[in-house]
Amino acid sequence: MVHHDGIDPRGADPTSAWASRGASAEPSAPLDSAFDSGLSERRGATSHLARWMGWRLRLLVACALLGCVAVFALINHLAMAPHIAAVWRADAQDRLELARTTDPALQPYVGQTLVGVKGAGGPWVAVDALALERSARWITSDARRARYQNLRAQLAAALAQPHATLRLGDGTVLEVQPQPRGLANLPPTFWLLAALGLALYLMAAIVLLSHPSTRNLIYAVMAGCQGLNLGLIAAGSALDLGLGMPAPLAILDLRLRMALDLITAAAIVNAACLHPRRLPGSGWIALAGWAVAGGLIAMSGAGQLSHLWWWTQGGVGVLGLIAIGLLSWSYQIEVHPFALVLRRLGIVTVSTWVLLTLALAASGGVPAVQHQIIDLGSTIWYVFLGALLLLVPFLARSQHFMREFALLAAVSTVATSLDLLFVAVFSLGQFASLALSLFVSLAVYTGVRQWIIDQLRGSSMLTTERMFEQLYRIAREVEIAPERAPALLSQVLAQLFDPLEVTVVERRAAMTRVAGDGSSLLVPAPALALGGGTSGEAVRLRFAQRGRRLFTLEDARLTDRIVEQIERAARFDRAVEQGRSEERLRLAQDLHDDIGARLLTLMYKATSPEMEDYIRHTLKDLKTLTRGLAESNHRLSHAAAEWKTGLAQRLSAAQVELKWSFVFDEDILLTVVPWSALTRVLRELVSNAIAHAQAQQLEIDFSLDKGRIELTVTDDGIGREPGKWLHGLGLGGVRKRVKQLGGTVEWGEVAPHGIICRIVIHNVSARW
Repeated sequence: MVHHDGIDPRGADPTSAWASRGASAEPSAPLDSAFDSGLSERRGATSHLARWMGWRLRLLVACALLGCVAVFALINHLAMAPHIAAVWRADAQDRLELARTTDPALQPYVGQTLVGVKGAGGPWVAVDALALERSARWITSDARRARYQNLRAQLAAALAQPHATLRLGDGTVLEVQPQPRGLANLPPTFWLLAALGLALYLMAAIVLLSHPSTRNLIYAVMAGCQGLNLGLIAAGSALDLGLGMPAPLAILDLRLRMALDLITAAAIVNAACLHPRRLPGSGWIALAGWAVAGGLIAMSGAGQLSHLWWWTQGGVGVLGLIAIGLLSWSYQIEVHPFALVLRRLGIVTVSTWVLLTLALAASGGVPAVQHQIIDLGSTIWYVFLGALLLLVPFLARSQHFMREFALLAAVSTVATSLDLLFVAVFSLGQFASLALSLFVSLAVYTGVRQWIIDQLRGSSMLTTERMFEQLYRIAREVEIAPERAPALLSQVLAQLFDPLEVTVVERRAAMTRVAGDGSSLLVPAPALALGGGTSGEAVRLRFAQRGRRLFTLEDARLTDRIVEQIERAARFDRAVEQGRSEERLRLAQDLHDDIGARLLTLMYKATSPEMEDYIRHTLKDLKTLTRGLAESNHRLSHAAAEWKTGLAQRLSAAQVELKWSFVFDEDILLTVVPWSALTRVLRELVSNAIAHAQAQQLEIDFSLDKGRIELTVTDDGIGREPGKWLHGLGLGGVRKRVKQLGGTVEWGEVAPHGIICRIVIHNVSARW
C-alpha cells in the first residue's frame, strides 16, 4: 500500500468502508448507488432486474405516473386557458406594442401600443411592459414585484370574461374574444423545459428507490426542486398577455420558486458534508445550512423580509460558497477525486449565479434590458443547473462527455451573462454586446481549455515506448515466477495512473471494473504461466493522478487491453522460445552426431600427442557448446562454474595463473543468447591474454548487483596503447556481442604493465 503525505484513505472516518466498496455495510455514496451496476460492478442482467422486482418497481411506476399526470394537467391547463391571438413586445418607453397577430380584427393595428384592458362589466386595467414578465421570482424591486402581482391578478380577472376590451395608444377601443390557446400554440421552449423537469423528477425517483439512503435522499431533494422549478419556468414561457396567470398562482410562483432555490442550496451544503466522505461535525454544519434556508423561507412567507430578492440571491450564493469550502476541506482530509470534480463544477455554478445577479442589479434602471435578462439569463442558468444534476450520476461513467458538456455549458452561460451585463452597464447595442461577449468568452475558453482538461483528466505518466518495454518484461518475468504477476502488474499500472494507493486483494473478477464512485479501479491479475485466465487476485488502485481525477470506463477498457497485451506477449514469447528450443536441440544433435563423431575419428588417427590433445580439448568445447544449446536456461552460478573450469584448464596449460572473483545478489537465469555471448567474450579475452599479451597472471572479476553486471579481465602482459589497436574479428566480435546484450566495453592500460578490459551491462532481469 502506498500512502501520500501521511494520509490514510481508510482512517477512522465512518465512510471509509464505503470508500473501499467491498464488504461495506455503509450506505453508498449519493448519485452513484443507483447506477452501481453500470459504473463499477457490471453485474449480470438477472441480478440487476431482480433488485427492481417488488416494491421498488411498483413505487417507480407510481412516481412516473404521478409525474406524467402532473405534466399532462399543466399542459391541459395552459391549452385551455383564455388566450388572445397576439404577440406583444416592450418598446423604448416601457409600453406594450403589438408585434404580430393572427386575429384579423387586430392585424390593422400591428405596431400600436396597448394602454388598457377591461373585462365585461369590469374596470379598466392600465398595462405596460411589466405584464410581459413571466414570473415575479426575478424582479429585483419589492415595489415593482408587488405591482406585477396586482397587475397579473387584474388581468386574470379581465380575461376570464367571455369578452375583453382593448384600448390602444391612439384611442382606438377594440373588443376581442379570448380563445383557448390549444396544444399547437404552446411554444417549443415549453416542451423542452417540461421534458427536462420531468426527467429530473424521474432521475430523483430512480436514485432514491435504487438505494434508499440519506445521501440519495439529498440528491432527490435537489433534483426534485429543480425539476419543479423547470416546470414553473415552462409554464411561464407559455404566458403572454393573452394568457393571464391566476392571482393565487402568481403569488405562489414567487414564494415557491424562492423556496426551491434556497432548499436546493441547503441540500448542496448537506451533500458536501457527506460526500465523498463524512466531514467532522457534518450534522451541525448541515443543520446550520438548513436553518439559514428555513429562516429565509419562513420570513419570506410571513412578509417580514424586505428586499426579498436580494436576501434570496445572497442566501443561495453564500450557501454555494460554503459548499465549495466544504469540498475543499474534504479534499484536504482525503484526496478523493470526486471532491475535486464537484468543487470545480460548484465554482462554475456559483460564478454564473453571481454574474447573473450582478447583471440583473446593473440593469435595474432599464426595464427593457431587465426583462431580457430575466427571460434569457435566468432560463439558461436553470437549464444549466438542471442538466448538471441530471448528468452527475453518470460523471464517472462518461467523464469525457461530462467534461465537454460542462465546458460548453459554462462558456455559453458566461457569454450570455456578459452579453446582458454589457447591455446593462455600457448601454451597448444588441449586436455589439453579443459580439463582444462572444469574443471575450471564446478568448478565455481558448486560453484555459487545455489547462482545465488536464486538471480534469490528468496525464499519463507512461510513454508508449516504456509501456511496451514494461509489458514484455512482465510477460517474461511472470513465466519465471507466476506468483509475482499481481506485483508486476501493479508496477506498470502505478506508472500509468499514478494512484495514491496500490494494493493486491483476494478477488476473482472477469474484467476490470470501476468502483467507489470512480475513485477505485479493480484489475484482475492474469495467471500467465497457467495458460491464461485469472489468478484469483486483483490489483486495486485508488485515487488516480494523486487524487486529481476519477477513474472512468475508458480507463477500465485501457487496462483490459494492457492485460490482454501482456497475455499475448507471454503466449508469443512461449511460442518463440519453443521454436528456439527445438532449433537448438536440432543443431546440438547435428553437432554431436556429425561434427563430434568426425572429431572423435580424427583424435584416434592423430599423428602426434599434441594433435590428439588439441582435438580432445576441441571435443570438450563442442560438448560444452552442445549442452548449452540443448538447455534453454542456465543458472548464473552454474554457468560461472563452467566458465571457471574451462578457463582454468586453458590457462593452466599455458602456465598462466588465474585469479577468479564471482559475486552476485541474485542467481538469475541466463537464456541462450546472453550465455553464449558471455561464454565467447570470456574465451576471446583469455585467448588474447595467452596469445598476444604473453601474460603470467590473469584476473577475472564478475559481479551482479541490482540488475547491473560488471565484468573486468586484467592481465600483466606486454600490451600497450589499446586505443591504437585494430579491431579485427576477435575484438570486433567482443564489441558486437557486448552491444547485443545492451552493454559497453572499453580497454585501458594498468600500472606497471598490462591491459584491463571492463564490460558493463545494465537492466539485467531475473530471466535474461
